[in-house]
Amino acid sequence: MKSMTGFGRSEKNTDSYRIVVEMKSVNHRFCEINIRMPKLLLSLEDKIKKLVSIHLQRGRIEVFLTIDGHGLSKKEVKVDWELLNEYIQSLQRVKDRFQISSSFQINDILQLENVLTVTEEENIQNDLEEQLLENVHIALKQLVSMRSAEGEQLQIDIMDNITHIERIAVELNQYAPIVVDAYRLRLEKKIKEYVSTVIDEQRLITEAAIFADKADINEELKRIHSHVVQFTQTLQADGAVGRKLDFLVQELNREVNTIGSKANDARIANYVVEMKACLEKIKEQVQNIE
Repeated sequence: MKSMTGFGRSEKNTDSYRIVVEMKSVNHRFCEINIRMPKLLLSLEDKIKKLVSIHLQRGRIEVFLTIDGHGLSKKEVKVDWELLNEYIQSLQRVKDRFQISSSFQINDILQLENVLTVTEEENIQNDLEEQLLENVHIALKQLVSMRSAEGEQLQIDIMDNITHIERIAVELNQYAPIVVDAYRLRLEKKIKEYVSTVIDEQRLITEAAIFADKADINEELKRIHSHVVQFTQTLQADGAVGRKLDFLVQELNREVNTIGSKANDARIANYVVEMKACLEKIKEQVQNIE
């Protein structure tokens, strides 16, 4: 199991260039990959995204790629001869019309708009492309390793909390019948305080049965056990399990809330508070699982 938080870095230095790749990831519902790199490397964007998506299934991943060195691009100065010719003819007419004696200088031509343009063409060799992708892979490996290490710790913490919830559910299952018996005894005691005649045993049984039906939490406890089993199995499964775990946490929370609404006993209410505290911790941790 992996978390969605991590960082990786790789640096390569040669006689001709220096490559630095940094990669970080944070929580996200889906897999979102953003790459920041020089324009001359844009042709590699799809290859980098495919490489990242093979190893990461969820999270917002940012890749920063920088490269310095000579020979990475070829610059060329181009002259727009037709436009220059138009400029010179127009300036010559102005000179003749107003009898201007000064001659054209090279600096005058350099200041003419759009006459000279500088173009840059990328010069990415195959060996350089291999080096770039290799460094991306190294940084990605570090990122995955960090996410795995954090995921392992999350798994331990979550397992402790889910085990505690299961333990409370077992105690509730044993304690719930006692609540009904205690209610029956309290009801009988109160009736005796106000009625001197013989107690209507059938009426007492009926009232206790009504209370038992309203306070019955057996179904909720069974579903909690089922959800805990699924949660534990999913927690130990491979691949991206974060969304399923998040769904199971919501289902567990729903059952615990139902028990809380039925609770007519201080001890059960305390159990509910304890389970909800564990679920809040799990919910926060699950948000960071891939």
